[in-house]
Amino acid sequence: MPKHYRPAGKKKEGNAAKYVTRSQAVKSLQVTLPLFRKICIWKGIFPRDPKKKIKGNHQTYYHTKDISFLHHDPLVDIHRDIRAHDKKIKKALSKKNKPRAVRLEEHKPSYSLDRLILERYPRFIDALGDLDDCLTMIHLFASLPTLQNEKVDVKRIHNCRRLSHEWQAYISRTNKLRKTFISVKGIYYQVEVDGQKITWIAPHSIQQVVTDDVDFNVMLTFLEYYETLLAFVNFKLYHSIDVKYPPILDPRLEALAADLYALSRYIANRSKEQGGNELSSKLDESQLTLAQLQHQLVPCEPGVLMHLVEETEIEDDADEETKECRSLFKNMRFFLGREVPREPLLFVISAFGGMVSWEGDGAPFEESDTSITHQIVDRPTQNHLFLCREYIQPQWVFDSVNARIILPTEDYLVGKVPPPHLSPFVDNDAEGYTPDYAQKIKQLQAAVRKQVLPVPSIGNEDQNDTQNLLLEGVAGRVEANKAAERKKEMSKQEKQHHEEMKMELQGISPATGTIQNMSEEPDMSELTMSRRKRGLYESIRISKQRRKAKVDHLEYRKRSIAKNQK
Repeated sequence: MPKHYRPAGKKKEGNAAKYVTRSQAVKSLQVTLPLFRKICIWKGIFPRDPKKKIKGNHQTYYHTKDISFLHHDPLVDIHRDIRAHDKKIKKALSKKNKPRAVRLEEHKPSYSLDRLILERYPRFIDALGDLDDCLTMIHLFASLPTLQNEKVDVKRIHNCRRLSHEWQAYISRTNKLRKTFISVKGIYYQVEVDGQKITWIAPHSIQQVVTDDVDFNVMLTFLEYYETLLAFVNFKLYHSIDVKYPPILDPRLEALAADLYALSRYIANRSKEQGGNELSSKLDESQLTLAQLQHQLVPCEPGVLMHLVEETEIEDDADEETKECRSLFKNMRFFLGREVPREPLLFVISAFGGMVSWEGDGAPFEESDTSITHQIVDRPTQNHLFLCREYIQPQWVFDSVNARIILPTEDYLVGKVPPPHLSPFVDNDAEGYTPDYAQKIKQLQAAVRKQVLPVPSIGNEDQNDTQNLLLEGVAGRVEANKAAERKKEMSKQEKQHHEEMKMELQGISPATGTIQNMSEEPDMSELTMSRRKRGLYESIRISKQRRKAKVDHLEYRKRSIAKNQK
């Protein structure tokens, strides 16, 4: 008998025991293929790629343990009951027994995905780390048109809008937004919640078209799970700031499609009530302590203690970055034009401490309010101009947020071509190329950190103008010095390059000064490498060459543009 002989029906070994095909898994679970896909998506079970594929390369393989876990999952049993119930309803309708069909429809079994959230995310920080795709898909479905007879139910779209607005209201209230970038695909946002960086993309505020080349069954399965996940996350986050969830919105603002503003007002009011309760309790404790100390102090001392009690404030446990973001647009009031997308700007400005209004019902203040400092418009001409405010383009808000400073508004005035919109997700030092506008922003940041002191006996408007002039002067001086140093360095390098070229033509090595052999020998260290290390070294070298070629191409384009402008 051979050594590895195994009789038929005995226990399998190796990959035949570790993996099963999709058809085998569906047959063992006794479910349909769409239901198997749905349960695998909910449970987080993905196909595997074994080294040795027993049934052939055209099969999809799953781990045997994953399929065995599905045998005992309650969702499989519930869907079996739902399938049997649907058969009873179909049989009642075929027999024209409509009362029985209605009664069966009312008592149809239902399922919930709440248990899966705790099963897949034992800790809250694990759920936060998996929110990127969740937020992207929910914001995508929230922007779909609410039309009947479409592939997506209207209730699902409204639920996605509600969840996305609740998330944005929490982020804007707690000032957790860190980066934003406008691209062709949509608007990128990055927030930091409990130390976790969460990045998602929201589509532009335009009419979305539902295409036919997308499998909505799979996407709706993911969406059903993501709705449950985000609802749990919002519940936890709202309770962390002592706000009731789900929030109760103002019906007038909700009817006017001002959901995000209504949520922001609700959270602010609840926080003020909670803060007032905490402050009153602290004041009661302070007054009790003061009454106890008055018997031990001289008559002139209680007044000082009363002054200290009046200045009691609630402690703020926010970090430095959150405090910086909270005060960026502090004491600034913005008014949005009709042509400007309202929701992205309302989200970004309120997340950085500013106040926003718009044209229409439900707005916090009117356009004629004299306290407005900036009006965001995207039209070349205006019917009526107010001299007490600045008219800027929407890009100024996003660039100021990414730079964390109030940028000069001269480059963003109405009718002018704005500066390039730089991505905050790109590391210029790692790429090896820094755009000119990025260097200018760095100089402005360095000038702002020096904290230019206000000039006495000058009003606020003149003081702001003086500070802008000082900042521009410092930035211009630094830029001129750097340009002179750069020109001097380039001339030095050019001279050195010509000398090295002459030495190479004479057959002399520029590094050692000795005559070199034109037939270069291969590097011995590369020959002694293993094949794997040599391939890794070659890929690193190719990536460096590509990066250098990309930087050279950008420099060439910059020089050609500067030459054409002259």
